[in-house]
Amino acid sequence: MSATNFKTENNTYRKLIGNGLTYRIPRFQRDYSWTDAEWEDLWADIQGTVQEGGEPAHYMGYLVLQSQDEKSFDVIDGQQRLTTLSLIVLAVLKNLQRLIDEGKNPDHNRQRLDQIRNTYVGYLDPVTLVTRNKLTLNRNNDSYFKTYLVPLGHLPQRGFRASEHSLRKAFEWYDKRVRDYVKKQVGDEGVALASLLETMSDRLFFTVISVTDELNAYKVFETLNARGVRLSSTDLLKNYLFSVLSKSNEHAHEMQVLEDRWESMVSRLGAESFPDFLRSHWNSRKTFVRQSDLFKTIRQRVTDRASVFELLRGMEEDMDTYLALTNPESSHWNATLKSHAQQLRMFRVRQPFPLILAAHRALPPEQFAKVLRGCVVIALRYNVIGNQPTNEQERVYYAAAQKIQAESMTHAGDVLACLQEIYPRDESFKAMFADKVIRTTDARNNRVVRYILCELERQHSGLDYEFESDAFNIEHVLPQNPEQGWGQFTDEEVEALVYRLGNMVLLARGANKDLGNASYAVKRPVLLASGFGLTHKLADGNADWTPERIAARQKTLAKLAAVVWRIDQIS
Repeated sequence: MSATNFKTENNTYRKLIGNGLTYRIPRFQRDYSWTDAEWEDLWADIQGTVQEGGEPAHYMGYLVLQSQDEKSFDVIDGQQRLTTLSLIVLAVLKNLQRLIDEGKNPDHNRQRLDQIRNTYVGYLDPVTLVTRNKLTLNRNNDSYFKTYLVPLGHLPQRGFRASEHSLRKAFEWYDKRVRDYVKKQVGDEGVALASLLETMSDRLFFTVISVTDELNAYKVFETLNARGVRLSSTDLLKNYLFSVLSKSNEHAHEMQVLEDRWESMVSRLGAESFPDFLRSHWNSRKTFVRQSDLFKTIRQRVTDRASVFELLRGMEEDMDTYLALTNPESSHWNATLKSHAQQLRMFRVRQPFPLILAAHRALPPEQFAKVLRGCVVIALRYNVIGNQPTNEQERVYYAAAQKIQAESMTHAGDVLACLQEIYPRDESFKAMFADKVIRTTDARNNRVVRYILCELERQHSGLDYEFESDAFNIEHVLPQNPEQGWGQFTDEEVEALVYRLGNMVLLARGANKDLGNASYAVKRPVLLASGFGLTHKLADGNADWTPERIAARQKTLAKLAAVVWRIDQIS
């Protein structure tokens, strides 16, 4: 992003709103949605700045603005905060009007009201009472804001949208808080009201990021999200698609249909998950695109009414499959498919999602099940055990998805054969497995090790254990904190070997409880008595436990693992 297209500065609320600039929330940006929880937080922040000895400044976060002329700005992110601050200004004006109506210093308070309105709200025509507002809300909220709230008149409650009721309730909430605040102040109430607003305006400040077009705005979202600042690129994508329809002069009912369908998808996914879903959907059907280029690509490819609704229909078709992968417990998939999806989620592997979406659309159920299992096997071999780079892996999955989309593959064997480039062959996999260290102090790693040991146990003894059962635990034969009886291990060897897979076994919870850091001589009879075949085998075959024994056992487990996690069409 070039410097000329991107500017960042810190501004107080006074500088933002009180210098002749105007702000417009894009027509299709989301409606006002704050509730009393957010109102209370903001009011507490304001109170912290205006009270005697309060903080000299309070940080309000990022505002992302788009402008060509640096005089009028579209509010890409920050509309909830700017709208709420405007409602607080209006609550101050309402209280000044109340003082005027009660005959309390009416001349001075009229001057204050007019000055504050001109500075923070906009110019009010004395004849028509129509305001040229400094802040314009979106298409669903601006009419109520401009017609009822800004003029400080009667606030009707029937026949309005939920977001319009939220605007009214926010105004009434702050009206009461401002009134209660002023009553506690000593001296002239009009002065106290003006002082409240002036202090608030000088002490609330934002980091303002100004961009010149939507593409740069999207890049800002990606950058800030990477830094842990949660902004909604979902809104930006929605605004663009709606603007395409708006340019086509479509009827209002069609716009409403699009909005309802869009909001339904967002509510099912969550705004933060939506871009990830959209990218998986796009890569399963169209060209390969990285997250940072998603908005740019959609802007280039989705340019008319037909392509907007094609995109919408495709997303709706893929939604249930994506949700089954990210939240398998709530899906209608059978137990086997749910188990595969749960394993991918546990591994934190999403690279195969585009392929899985394409396969679910095109392949018969039994063929899809084989592809999904193959993705689990590759995830275990390539990602969990091999810890291999994922960049090229994404492209391999994408290429296979495109072949399915083009209807050139209809059989699981053909699909899986396309994945051989990212399928570590047996010798390579066994070598990586033989050296694998997984620190079970992490909850996710602990689940992964339980899963691996249960699958190996199933292969060895034929017994099927639910790896998340509370009936057993992982026992580290060489303890995590060894005491007496482990002198055969140096401190360096303990650090290197305690989390090797060859050092870990499954043990019933009762038997595991009292072993603690005991010596191998104490542990061995308990391991021998275990009902887990691999646990019994370790104790039966090893009179003592040494670094060499750990390495040898892990090589044996590696051979077993190569059988458990195998794709016959490739191997």
